[in-house]
Amino acid sequence: MRFVRYRHGDRKFAGVLEGEHVQRLDTTGLGGTADDLLAVIRVWEDSGPSVVRTIEPTLQLEDVRLLAPIADPGRNIFCVGKNYREHADEFAGSGFDVTSRGESLPSHPVVFTKPASSIIGPGDRIDPHPGLTSALDYEAEIAVIIGHGGRGISTDAAWRHVWGYTLLNDVTARDLQQQHRQWFIGKSLDTFCPMGPWAVSADEVDGTDLTIESHVNGELRQRANTRDLIFDIPTLISTLSAGITLQAGDIVATGTPAGVGIGYDPSRFLVPGDVVSVSATGLGSLVNEVGA
Repeated sequence: MRFVRYRHGDRKFAGVLEGEHVQRLDTTGLGGTADDLLAVIRVWEDSGPSVVRTIEPTLQLEDVRLLAPIADPGRNIFCVGKNYREHADEFAGSGFDVTSRGESLPSHPVVFTKPASSIIGPGDRIDPHPGLTSALDYEAEIAVIIGHGGRGISTDAAWRHVWGYTLLNDVTARDLQQQHRQWFIGKSLDTFCPMGPWAVSADEVDGTDLTIESHVNGELRQRANTRDLIFDIPTLISTLSAGITLQAGDIVATGTPAGVGIGYDPSRFLVPGDVVSVSATGLGSLVNEVGA
């Protein structure tokens, strides 16, 4: 199933998307607010699709404004760096990677976080933060949404903890990433986490075979498949949960393929007016413009 958060009039709701129609979800009966998709995710393991109860009326997709499917996961978004081989190589050779210690391929997953405050939805504008950064970059990623939480999750059991997927653009200020010699600040500025356009339950797509792409102003920049991941989704879940208890609604961004702005010579950074589109098999297209 495809789930959305949306604005209709001056109110926000959670809903189910079927074709070009949006059906409002009854989340208040699950103890959540009207737009609380997390309320559905928390009870999904016990109830599955039977938890989905809709309320009239049915709306046309064009008549609502889609929002990020999860506005506040409750804590930071887990992110993984250098998780596609070709991107690890391009980053190591870019001059912006001050963490590699001479190695291009990591021996263990490289994990950092982005604050929930950086989340924006489809169609929202990315703030270029003029005066703070002059090296604005894009990173198309598939994000895993955790359903059943836990600690010490084995790779064999990991798929049972995946509720679904969404798209994420790990927007990055490369100069800040380099200057601070760590990744949090350069990846955490306001609006640096576009997400959406919807969340898809795991039974709808195959997480082992998702093709992801990015386009800038209609030009293809990135294309890869989750088969190309250095550390696959079960490995990421197992690594994170080894000593951290994962919770329902946690978001794990799995890494970006080659083709980001720093991968070009000269670098091709984003400028105001650029339109970035992130798309993947069965997950729709997340489109955001860089603001002035």
